[in-house]
Formats: sequence, C-alpha cells, structure tokens
Amino acid sequence: MTLRLHDTATRAVRDFVPLEPQRASLYLCGATVQAAPHVGHIRSGVNFDVLSRWLSASGYDVTFCRNVTDIDDKIIAKGEAEGRPWWSVATEFEREFTWAYDVLGCTRPTVEPRATGHVPEMIELMRALIDTDHAYAVDGDVYFDVRSFPDYGALSGQRPDEMQAAGDSVGDTRKRDPRDFALWKSAKPEEPSWPTPWGHGRPGWHLECSAMAAKYLGPAFDIHGGGLDLIFPHHENEIAQSKALGDPFAQYWLHNAWVTTSGEKMSKSLGNSLLVREVVQRVRPIELRYYLVSAHYRSMIEFSFEALEENAVSFRRIEGFLERAWDAAPDDVEFELVRSSAFDAAMDDDLGVPQALAVVHDTVREGNAALAAGNTAAAAQAAASVQAMLDVLGVDPYADTWADSDGSDDDALRGAIDHLVAGLLADRAEARAARDWARADAIRDQLKNAGIVVDDTSGGARWSLAGKDD
Repeated sequence: MTLRLHDTATRAVRDFVPLEPQRASLYLCGATVQAAPHVGHIRSGVNFDVLSRWLSASGYDVTFCRNVTDIDDKIIAKGEAEGRPWWSVATEFEREFTWAYDVLGCTRPTVEPRATGHVPEMIELMRALIDTDHAYAVDGDVYFDVRSFPDYGALSGQRPDEMQAAGDSVGDTRKRDPRDFALWKSAKPEEPSWPTPWGHGRPGWHLECSAMAAKYLGPAFDIHGGGLDLIFPHHENEIAQSKALGDPFAQYWLHNAWVTTSGEKMSKSLGNSLLVREVVQRVRPIELRYYLVSAHYRSMIEFSFEALEENAVSFRRIEGFLERAWDAAPDDVEFELVRSSAFDAAMDDDLGVPQALAVVHDTVREGNAALAAGNTAAAAQAAASVQAMLDVLGVDPYADTWADSDGSDDDALRGAIDHLVAGLLADRAEARAARDWARADAIRDQLKNAGIVVDDTSGGARWSLAGKDD
C-alpha cells in the first residue's frame, strides 16, 4: 500500500509522492522558547517524530528540519520582567524543550536551526521580495503586500477581503493594507537588533521559517508540519513569502490537533498548562509518549490524568507480555523483528496509529495465548513483532532510548519508584474520596518515611524525593 497523507492545502488524503525517489524532506515549526514546554507544546514534536520514523521504516532517506524561534516579543518581555538578557531566556527554555523531546524519545532532527543564526538569509529574502514589489519598507519596518499575492488565504480557506487586519495594524497608518504582515520590525530602544539595508531591527516570526526551510531543504521540499493553530496566519504567510518569489515550497501540509483541557486548547494564557516535567512525575516518560501517540494526530486529545493512567495501564500490559515472552523464550531459536502487514497498512493510511495499536494488542493476545498453550517459540516471535511495531511509534521499552531516557544513571530506578508510588497514590486518592482520612494519612506517612514527599495540587497529587528540587 502507498503511504497516503492528509494535505491541509487540498483538504484531501493524497498519495505521498516525494520530489526525489526514496528521499523525504520534512520541515516542522518547532518551539518558541519563551517558557518551559507543556504537554500541548510537545505533542507536535512527538507526532512528527512518528512520521519521521515511519518514513525511515518505509525506506526513505529522511532530512528533518525543526527550527527554534529564539527571538520574539514574549522572549524579550520575559527577559525585561526578570532583569536578564533575552538570550538567557531563550537558552534556558531551548534546553527545556530539548530535554522534553529527549525524555519523550523523539529522535533528534537532521538539523535544528535557530532564527537568530539566519538573519543574512532573511535579508536576502526581503531584498528579493522588495525588488519584485511583493514587500515594502517603511521607517525601518518591512511589510509583505498581501494584495500582491493572489492566492493569499488558500491554505486556510479564507478570502482576503473577509480577513481581519494583522495583529500589529492597530493605529499603524503606514501600511498599504491593514492585512499586510511584518517581515522585519525596526529596532526599539534597548531591544536586540541586527543591521539591514533598511535599518536595525529584528525578524518577524513568519520570515524566519521561509528562510530556514529554503536553506536546509531547498526552494521545494516534501512536507511542512505544525500544529493546527499555525495554519493561519503563520503558514499562510510562509506560503505567501516563498511562493511570491516563484518557489514551489512545501508539497504537503500536515497539521496535528491540539491537546485540550475542559475543551479549550492547552496554553499558558488559559492557565491550564501541564508542564512535561510535572507530568512525568505521575507516569513514566514512555507512558506519556504512548498516551500522546495513541490518538490520531488529527484528533483532539482531551487531557486528564485519568485518561493518561488508563493508557499507561494499557501500555504496561504490553510490557508485561514482552517480559513474560522473553523470559520463556527458547535460547536456541532466533526471532525476526517483523511488523504485521496490517500494522503497515494502518500506518500508510494517514498514520493511522489507533488502528496500528489495535494490531499490536491483537498480537499481544495471540502471544499470551501461545504462552498459555506452552508454545514459547510462537510467543517469542509475537513479542519480536510487537517490538518491531512499537519501535515505529517510539515506545519499544527495550530500545536504548528508554534504558536512560533523561540521560541520568538513575532513570530506571525512577521508573520503578514511579510504579510503586503510583499505586499508593491511587489508594490514597480512593481513601480521600471515601473520606477515610486516617487511611489517607497513613499512606502519606508511609511514603514520607520512605523519603517521598507528596504535594496535593489542583491537578492531583505530585511526588518528589525529599531533599530534591523537582
């Protein structure tokens, strides 16, 4: 079966036909590093890691570019509020995102360029747009002329005459059209800036991605990805900047849906974010990843710790089977890591992970039946197939990634403690719900005596090791 992907631009599932045979180029809009990542931020990285893994497993040589936006209004504002340089803020949270990608088993991209490292390319792009009358400079600012690009709005399905003005148009009478968007912002006092032919300033958000995609993937590449919220204006503006100059740009546009809480997109502004560092204290990182990949990438995930724990239990059943099968496996037989054809067909159908996981669970059931019948060789072969399928999704518990998922020597110990503490916390939650305060306090004291501190928060109980700053 041919890989088929849902293309936002055509609003249809299309056969994936790469520009070069057996080579796939992928650009993903990465993090704006102004705060620590929450689960909603990291979903995109996990979903497109699955895409990259599946392309590789399907025989493609993948070039994966995931950018870092390390300069923007929020980064500057945070630095000012905290009395430190903007680059200090960007560096701190870029490391936080790198940690989160790593701890959730995301393969490192081929290249991960920063916006501030590509100002020369942005200047070149602006110069070309100005020379062809697609952009204009005013008092050190440079704007893209939306009316110069007839297809503006096609990706998001909007008509230009029905669009709202760009966010920075309020009170700005210098623009030719209120919908024109900034390619370059003139320098303000005390703000970071770079020299250009039009004056000192800093890049607009949209410009950087067009410049970096062209540099690392060329004027035409296969797939551009990102979250659903980026379709407009960010991706719409990228298309306008690049295609106005005649570049074919991305051939396919893929967008993952949001992680929501109480029906709303998880975000800092809504105050409903759940930091990755906090969530992996409740479940192991591999279990959080399993939760995030188990839904189709275009489906919303309504986050709750109850749903997360339910998924974690499901994953532990898979792990339990693998342990039993390999413990019983005969020593004199070799087993092939071969995926089920039904699994491959599901993945080829627009990355149908829910259907692919159904195949995994069916294989686990067959393996358990083989174990019950004493057919240890068949059970081990089922385990080998399960591992091959889990590897595509990045959740093979035997992979090196999970042997040391956060780069520390005690991660495996932390995972074991997680299992034990999670059970006690669940018992304590039941006791509290039943208003059995004596039992709840006894469990808390039991954990405390073991050096584990329990903190009751609005999102549920969290634990940490006494004396550790988590």
